[in-house]
Amino acid sequence: MMLKPNYAWKWYFDAEMTSLMLDLGQNMVFQVGIQQKHLIPDAFTEASFNVDDAALFQTFIEAIQPLSLSSARKTELALNAVAAHRFHKPLLPKSWFFHTQEDAFSPETGSLIELTNDFGKGYFIVIENAGTASLCMLAEEKPFKLTETKEMVFCESIKSMNDRFSLLTEEKVYKNGHFAMVG
Repeated sequence: MMLKPNYAWKWYFDAEMTSLMLDLGQNMVFQVGIQQKHLIPDAFTEASFNVDDAALFQTFIEAIQPLSLSSARKTELALNAVAAHRFHKPLLPKSWFFHTQEDAFSPETGSLIELTNDFGKGYFIVIENAGTASLCMLAEEKPFKLTETKEMVFCESIKSMNDRFSLLTEEKVYKNGHFAMVG
């Protein structure tokens, strides 16, 4: 069952959990995966899940359908992506973690992209393009290694220059077994 956006949903900050939450009604609450230190001041004030949030949720859900994640994980990724788009503090690009790509492009919100470094390839979803750099979120469950001692986890965000991005095509990922067979 796929979660459907509802305008009765509410964003709020839970001081006890030190986390941004989304009240989904019917005694269901979603805990956002963004650390408190990365939240803008608006995240600490109750706010409705608005029309823009619902549209973004739909954009992200549609974009990640080909990924071989469970329905629950896709929903988690999409809700975290909406929260990051609305409440994540601006980040400076950390492009040095990634290799420059010959087939680089300027992504749109919801684009699935690949970032490559000396440790491998990681699949990400673009949260927001800021011109020459974009905020993106790790869209696979296995951790992505940035250095010998630092790695990203599912739904963690990073900003990188767009010249590090390679469009994630079904052909690229079928080779690596990360797309689900649909149809």
